[in-house]
Amino acid sequence: MRIPGLGGWSEDPLWATVYDWTVEHPRVGGALWRAGIGSDLRRLYDATAEIGRQPAGSRILDVPCGGGVALRGLRRGQGVEYVAVDIAQAMLDRTLAAARERGVADQVVPRVADVEDLPFPDGSFDLVATFTGLHCFPDPARAVVEMARVLRPGGVLTGSALLNDSGLRYEPIRRVGRLAGLLGPGCTSDQVTSWLTARGVHDVALEVSGALGYFRGVKHG
Repeated sequence: MRIPGLGGWSEDPLWATVYDWTVEHPRVGGALWRAGIGSDLRRLYDATAEIGRQPAGSRILDVPCGGGVALRGLRRGQGVEYVAVDIAQAMLDRTLAAARERGVADQVVPRVADVEDLPFPDGSFDLVATFTGLHCFPDPARAVVEMARVLRPGGVLTGSALLNDSGLRYEPIRRVGRLAGLLGPGCTSDQVTSWLTARGVHDVALEVSGALGYFRGVKHG
């Protein structure tokens, strides 16, 4: 059974609009995050700040870009190439609109693509960001393989995911998300770490914030 009316990720689901709104309104959104998933919204802001620390000439991959939430980390005139990837054109349209509002559209390159088969050569990016993405993918392990493949040695892979081992309190969220077609099989914190390590991404740090886990690792040569 699937819950009707919410839309899937190949479209522009209602939940995506709600999610973007909460992130862009930290006072109300922060309260909603604490009440709903027990997570500190400021942790997302801190994680996206790594994008703004990339030097000129860097290539950044944001997958799935969704409505462009991670763009808050991108600075005007930073001089990077920010490749925004999603399976839905509607999501890319929203990302480009957000980029124009932030004055960073000149650095953003949209691309319709599937994370499980990324159309980029090995070692193409200096930073790969996947915020609130792994739990949406049908095959999160395969997604990690592809994201690590396109990351250059010495590059950083960072992101967040709704974890399957974050506690029974959040099990209703995971169940409803799957019924709605918004969540895939998901992963545990140990799986995220092991998948990354197996693909050469080491020094993995994973911090749990309520239902979410934030992870970051560096690809070794």
